[in-house]
Amino acid sequence: MTARKTDKTSSIAGREPVEISASKDTTAAALPESMITGKASPAKAAVGDGPVFAYIAGLPQPQRGIAERVDAIAARTLSGLQRSVKWGMSYYGVGDGWCFCCGGFADHVKLMFIDGAALDPVPPVTPIAMGKSTRGVELAKMSDLDEAQVSVWMKQVAARPGAGGKKRRT
Repeated sequence: MTARKTDKTSSIAGREPVEISASKDTTAAALPESMITGKASPAKAAVGDGPVFAYIAGLPQPQRGIAERVDAIAARTLSGLQRSVKWGMSYYGVGDGWCFCCGGFADHVKLMFIDGAALDPVPPVTPIAMGKSTRGVELAKMSDLDEAQVSVWMKQVAARPGAGGKKRRT
């Protein structure tokens, strides 16, 4: 899978600053402030499909298309899929724990797996402030999304204890 970062660390400090000029870059000016600053969105925490679909619908393109595709992969890969918006990102789980999250940022979508360090192969990106074992990918364009690999990771992580849950079987 092609990842935006390959140095195994996602760092805001290592990114180029985003400059916004309404006269020069109307796309960047239209982005929510949270996406420009590199923080998760201010979406309110809520459980269920509706809040996640609303969160995804509120993302600009190409982030919306990528997040919709990730959601569709999750829906067809995991039975008993549960959705929630937490900490400004969409979270997905099965049983009684959360498995992975997906969130839109100014130039990419983060797809992060809880306990991703235990996956095979280990996803290439280690995010900041999401737990020591969280791993994932940063997707800048639709072609960065390797659906087969993401599906394998989703199945693997769903069989492990999720955040707040017990060991599950799929």
